[in-house]
Amino acid sequence: MKLVLPGGSGHLGALIARSFAAEGHEVVVLSRSPGSTESRPASRPLWRVLPWDARSLGPWAEEVDGADVVVNLAGRSVDCRYNARNRRLIVDSRVESTRVVGEAIARASRPPRLWLQMSTATIYAHRYDAPNDEATGILGGDEPGSPDTWRFSIEVAKAWERTLDEATTPGTRKVALRSAMVMSPEPDGILAVLLRLVRLGLGGKAGDGRQYVSWIHGDDFLRALRWLIEREELAGPVNLAAPNPLPWNDFMAALRRAWGVLIALPATRWMLEIGAFLLRTETELVLKSRRVVPGRLTASGFAFDFPTWPEAALDLCERYRRGTG
Repeated sequence: MKLVLPGGSGHLGALIARSFAAEGHEVVVLSRSPGSTESRPASRPLWRVLPWDARSLGPWAEEVDGADVVVNLAGRSVDCRYNARNRRLIVDSRVESTRVVGEAIARASRPPRLWLQMSTATIYAHRYDAPNDEATGILGGDEPGSPDTWRFSIEVAKAWERTLDEATTPGTRKVALRSAMVMSPEPDGILAVLLRLVRLGLGGKAGDGRQYVSWIHGDDFLRALRWLIEREELAGPVNLAAPNPLPWNDFMAALRRAWGVLIALPATRWMLEIGAFLLRTETELVLKSRRVVPGRLTASGFAFDFPTWPEAALDLCERYRRGTG
């Protein structure tokens, strides 16, 4: 099987490329900085890395023609301040890359049978009362009193998926991956950020601590991708999230137990706002309640190896320790 990963030079791209290449599949990563993407371990190359600008067709489109699966991960990081310039870059990097991937698929004489398009669980409303699945979940943007930055993130997610829907690719099944935070033991992932807080004695109660955290173990994320590749009946939005999201207080307490730390300082909302300003990021990443569940995956028969966070945290912390020496 041949997979093409536009925007696959980041953490998730490396996770996917390494897993599928290790099984003998042909993997091609499209990167705006191909020289900085490591694809050659000491023994042999695992995958190829080719340049693209994420905006226009080029020689890279030849790799899409004849591929089996395209997994588009392109998009500027949202770990930044949402000023005018960054907002424009966040939107354009997602919409333009999705549009041009659609153009490449539409022009292919042998189009891929599946297009997996990255989206985000952030598309759902900030809520505590009930979980969001694909059928009954409430899309966000109209919550009373929600900050402008939260509404912006939802607008981005909707524009991302709208561009996917508008692409004319009749021979290619399309799936929007509404992914929660992918937890893997690599040093450049979100788990490493959270563990740094834990080791510093931070990561206690944030705001009121009631906000839900949706997550998925990296192993289940990869298994879910394989499941989607094999299940021809699954198209449209699919939530990639473990079936048991939990409030921030419980989430961080389980992570502290897994790492062996007892103390954690709390942070009020105004403290988080100051910290986010100093770190050049946004408090939405911590304070928004993301209560997302995998309705369609579960209904199709997918079983999670790590359905609950305490057991996932134990596994991830053990592997993180091994990986970092």
